[in-house]
Amino acid sequence: MNEEIINNIIKGDVLETLPQIKDNIIDVIITDPPYFLDKLDNKWQEDKVSNTKNCYVVTSLPAGMKYDKEQGKNFYAWYINVSKQLFRVLKPGGYFFSFSSPRLYHRMTCAIEDAGFDIKDCFMWLYTQNQPKAMSLNHFIDKLKCDSKTKQEIKNNLDGWKTPQIKSCFEPIVMAQKPYEGTFLTNIIKNKVGLINTKILTGKGMFPANVMTTEHITESIDKYFLVSKPKKEEKGLDNKHRTVKPLDLCKHLVRLTAFSKDAIILDPFIGSGTTAVAAKALGKRFIGIDINEKYVLFAKNRLNSIDRIITYDTKENLTEHQQISAFDKKKKYMIRTKRKKQGRSNNRLPLSAGVL
Repeated sequence: MNEEIINNIIKGDVLETLPQIKDNIIDVIITDPPYFLDKLDNKWQEDKVSNTKNCYVVTSLPAGMKYDKEQGKNFYAWYINVSKQLFRVLKPGGYFFSFSSPRLYHRMTCAIEDAGFDIKDCFMWLYTQNQPKAMSLNHFIDKLKCDSKTKQEIKNNLDGWKTPQIKSCFEPIVMAQKPYEGTFLTNIIKNKVGLINTKILTGKGMFPANVMTTEHITESIDKYFLVSKPKKEEKGLDNKHRTVKPLDLCKHLVRLTAFSKDAIILDPFIGSGTTAVAAKALGKRFIGIDINEKYVLFAKNRLNSIDRIITYDTKENLTEHQQISAFDKKKKYMIRTKRKKQGRSNNRLPLSAGVL
């Protein structure tokens, strides 16, 4: 394996790039693959997805949400090949976390399992703020060839009844593991992976669970499952990636499963770079792959903006708010300059949140 791949983001197709990585060297894989929704295949381009001119979807939905059963089958056929490569590069006992959508979770899980992995669990990332996608049929009723009174009667009868798109408030995450060698003990000694760290707690010091929230829901839920949702600063400036995952969520998965100090974390669909940022923040090594050049450059800039490693252990008594990125420094400099020109005091600068 070319050592330049380590701690780097590579632009390329995943099935063409993964063969460059040697067998059995990756500790943990965390990724959010394209779901093969309309226009969102493994070669999707943001500018094409954003162009709704020829997109046959409801206008209230994001472009690219058209779906049929063939897309699920295509996803399975493609993702099993990806998973076989990921199985090869992962150490025995290594973990594979794959984010999914609820309606494709079964296809994803089968592809991963059929590639050789053991399915260990299903994690649930809960959230409450999401746009309902159910659609009223009123605009279709208006096109019926009947009088206005009849149309209104139909509308009244269907009041509140919409197309079957339930508001999505969770994202499933497949937790898979490459079969370990020998026993748990012999595997952890030889490969330095395969167990979970039960000292990594969620909520208010609770034992790690397979449910995580990213926003305050209720006191009882927060107590057990709360993980922060990504702030704008956390995503990075001008981050337009559609599916940015919370940094704390990715860090939690790394801390939970990456035993070795020299662990390598792989994300074959790196997107805006959150997995790599999480790995770097925790002092781990990383490899990122993405076919979209725009996101490769953005992820690299995001990584380069970190001036100091983000604390990953509460024993250090530091917080992410103590970390200042180059973006933040530039922003503060611009604010100071503007206030100086306006004759205002520089002692009341707003606090910028975190690194990312």
